[in-house]
Amino acid sequence: MSFDWRSLVGSVAPSIATALGGPLAGMAVKAVGDAIGLQAPTENNVSAALANATPDQLAAIKKADQEFAAKMESLGIDLERIQAADRDSARKMQIDVRSKVPALMALLVTVGFFGVLLGLMGGWLHTGESNELLILLGALAASWGSVINFYFGSSAQSHIQTRILGEKSK
Repeated sequence: MSFDWRSLVGSVAPSIATALGGPLAGMAVKAVGDAIGLQAPTENNVSAALANATPDQLAAIKKADQEFAAKMESLGIDLERIQAADRDSARKMQIDVRSKVPALMALLVTVGFFGVLLGLMGGWLHTGESNELLILLGALAASWGSVINFYFGSSAQSHIQTRILGEKSK
């Protein structure tokens, strides 16, 4: 099983992760690569570097995400609209095809996410010296968020309201 660096980025940098799946993927990969100090930010190089990401690198990616979102906004690119269109097309496909795979995947992600959480909280799983379990938890958390967004919609409106309230309080 290869390392899923996109899920890790999704849990740390949602704006960049949104762009990874579309026509802005090159800009998103460059933003992540630049944030962690890669000379040649390709998908393979980013994946290899993030397989052993440090907390400082994750913080740099979070900061790059904020800068990326501001840049997209200044260019008039609405990442939420792109993401909403992606969810809408997936939902329409599901209505047409009526596949059981999305529901099965949603169930597996949910059971996996809460299983790992319960294992950590109950003391049955230990992170020890390794970060793999924490990376798995981050990937499952990001995936679970996608499951919730697919079936119940996005909380983007809540994020917009929070941002507006923050701007008004300044």
